Amino acid sequence: MSKQEKLICLGKKFNSEEERREYFRNELRKKLPELKKLEGFPIGEDDDIINLSDPPYYTACPNPWLNHFIAEWEEEKEHIKTRKKDFEIDEPYASDVSEGKTNQIYAAHSYHTKVPHPAIMRYILHYTQPGDIILDGFAGTGMTAVAAISCGNPDSETQYKIETEWKHIFDSSPVWGTRKSIVGDLAPVASFVSYNYINPVNLEDYEMEIRRIISSFDEKLGWMYETKHTNGKVGKINYVVWSEMLACPNCNHELSFTEEFYEPESKTVSDVIKCPSCSTELTKESCTLLFETTFDKAIDKAVRKPKRYPYLINYNYSSSNYTKKPDEFDFSVLKRIEELDFPEHAPHFKLPDIQMAKVGRVKTTNIEYIHDFFLKRAFHSLAFLWEATLKVADKRTQAFLQFTFEQMVWGISLLNRFRPTGFSQVNQYLSGVFYVASHTSEISPDYLVQGKYKRLIKAFSQYKSKQGSSLNYCGDCSFLNVKPNSIDYIFTDPPFGENIYYSDLNILIEAWHKVLTNAKNEAIIDKAKSKTIFEYQLLMEACFKKYFEVLKPGKWMTVEFSNTSAAVWNGIQMALQKAGFVIANLAALDKKQGTFQAVTSPTAVKQDLVISCYKPSSEFETKFKTIHGEVVVWDFVSEHLHHLPVHLKKLNTTTAIIERSPKIIFDRLISFYLMRGFPVPIDAKDFQEGLKQRYVERDGMYFTKEQAAEYDEKKARAPEFVQLSLIVTNESDAIEWLKERLRKTKQKYQDITNDWKIATQALRKGDLLPELQDILNESFILDSDGKWRTPNPNEAKDREALRTKVLLKEFATYVTAVSQAKAKKLKEVRAEALRAGFKNSWEQKDFSTIVKLGDLIPQNILFEDEQLLMYYDIAKDRV
Repeated sequence: MSKQEKLICLGKKFNSEEERREYFRNELRKKLPELKKLEGFPIGEDDDIINLSDPPYYTACPNPWLNHFIAEWEEEKEHIKTRKKDFEIDEPYASDVSEGKTNQIYAAHSYHTKVPHPAIMRYILHYTQPGDIILDGFAGTGMTAVAAISCGNPDSETQYKIETEWKHIFDSSPVWGTRKSIVGDLAPVASFVSYNYINPVNLEDYEMEIRRIISSFDEKLGWMYETKHTNGKVGKINYVVWSEMLACPNCNHELSFTEEFYEPESKTVSDVIKCPSCSTELTKESCTLLFETTFDKAIDKAVRKPKRYPYLINYNYSSSNYTKKPDEFDFSVLKRIEELDFPEHAPHFKLPDIQMAKVGRVKTTNIEYIHDFFLKRAFHSLAFLWEATLKVADKRTQAFLQFTFEQMVWGISLLNRFRPTGFSQVNQYLSGVFYVASHTSEISPDYLVQGKYKRLIKAFSQYKSKQGSSLNYCGDCSFLNVKPNSIDYIFTDPPFGENIYYSDLNILIEAWHKVLTNAKNEAIIDKAKSKTIFEYQLLMEACFKKYFEVLKPGKWMTVEFSNTSAAVWNGIQMALQKAGFVIANLAALDKKQGTFQAVTSPTAVKQDLVISCYKPSSEFETKFKTIHGEVVVWDFVSEHLHHLPVHLKKLNTTTAIIERSPKIIFDRLISFYLMRGFPVPIDAKDFQEGLKQRYVERDGMYFTKEQAAEYDEKKARAPEFVQLSLIVTNESDAIEWLKERLRKTKQKYQDITNDWKIATQALRKGDLLPELQDILNESFILDSDGKWRTPNPNEAKDREALRTKVLLKEFATYVTAVSQAKAKKLKEVRAEALRAGFKNSWEQKDFSTIVKLGDLIPQNILFEDEQLLMYYDIAKDRV
């Protein structure tokens, strides 16, 4: 920046980035007392939070400047020529997305989970136009912001790939241009990684500083990684394999796990060996882990730690790699390391009571403090490098250096497993858990960092971020300080139930930053903190309500979600709908193959889900609140149909759209009414009749007249129709299976039975399925020729009334059973009877019966059934 140029930030002029940073850091310090009142404020001293921040673009706490930037960005929209005033998106993005994880920017930091940003770019390009404001409150490493930036500066490969797809799918080109973004996360380390991804850095300064730091390390601590070659000259250690020491349970002979169980020739670990002393057959589990008592200078007391022995040294000498057994010189170096004082500014606090401290051999190996995760040589190395970054004058360069070195923490710790079949020993830890293996690889900083920093320079030299186009913060999504109706699109990738304990795992890196996650409102299922599926759902609901509040009416949200539990999946759906969103499209994302497959049953969820949902227009919400009766039902259906995909093509065939089936449309209607506290003014049969009268039916799906014409035109180009295969997991699915079968042709009972037995093999535990004959009697018509068929509209009403009577009678027996003194939980129930009974109890405002029964039925039935969970969840709020 020349002397004449001034840097302008939020209307204020500054002579340099450092002046701007210092001014806003002082402003942030003044605001901290108020910000600390917000849930999710991180745990740390004011100075550490301020030093980690680069305000107003990034704050390691809630960001008080977000609305100021939103106001500026809204003004800037007026000057972007590629924007359209009538821009409106009716359909969700429902095309296949294939995107691997080899992108250099994606791989620049090894966080727990990430969605590749080129995949997110497709959603952004579909739902927004240049200058639009995007939000992600579960941003992790900030891939949503990277995607928003990359829409304005895509790499040539991604641009070509997306433009080719757009031509095929939409017969047009995407509108390229930077989108603005706000990204945040509860975890300080995640928000810090995000900051480094989305703010420019001077790579020349970075390279100069990291080379200086590595040189300084070699000069002062390089001796710790020296070893002697066969000629007596000094080589540099790449890594050392350490083995736990075990004892034979029969003769108490001391043995090295790696020495005895590891087979160097085959590079495998044996399950069974013979004791070298007494020849007893041994497994690892049958042996005793040996401990030794050492003095811990950090806590000033004697401690018991697993006895470990260096098994092998891999080193470099004269540009070639060699291996050797440790010798006298190596043991003298280890002794010298033992005599070092504990690093002055290194973290040494005790681990809190967290779930990850109870698994992965953390307890077994007596890990109690942060420094217990490291061998002493590794800990001293990391402490030196971290301290060196703090002495770098330029704060942006300092942050990028920490972005680099924090990636060493796991890889240089005891979590780094010895994996002889791996390409290298770098980052061989087991992700998602603190797992301490019986043999580990202690990596040298040089072996780990040299390649890493060069890859970072290459990746970030090709990716151009622009300061001020993306903002990030650290805090609780549900307390986000953004004004209502100000966000154009939300892409979010929330926590997946109990999949990953983010705050537990992040503590290992956040300890070095001295700013920790405030996990009170962390939206996960957490055994140690007694957070069940209920607490998880409530926390997610609070976040989705904030999303609903800040999103503009008529705009879209995409939720990427991964969990194999139907209960967690239903919890997410419930939270979305209670917040006010209407789900328009569900698909399963197979990350390995990169394709989407339609979801027909929540209990079939085995892959990542992409959920497309929208906030209803303000006009419709007003009409819904002021006009009652059946007329609004059809307004809802019309608006909803306009938000659904019109045509899906897979491998040149037309595929059924499950969201356009009458059953799912009616389910969405019920949810919309009940979540807003209104009774549903129409029953299922009248609803289906109304659909047939007002809309156009194609292949079992319903469309508006205009959509039907579009569907017909597109289907003509892909005439083969693929009906979704139905997985029968409950009675409702079974009835749909029968309807589909008998709609095609009438059949006798004996023609159905064999296929019925096969189709109903995957029923939920605890869910009673009536006999086939009973289901046919209740829901279908037997003609004089002895064949069963589907009922006509008049017959259907009679059958529905008969079936409801039978179901309510069954429900009454459950109510009687749970009303007894010391009532026990019901082991098996008929879910359809519960549905009918819950609906009837709801209409009678008998909420206590719903809650009482919900507590005493099999929990998998409650959590895996969307309708039961909906009634129960709302009833709980009214008891």
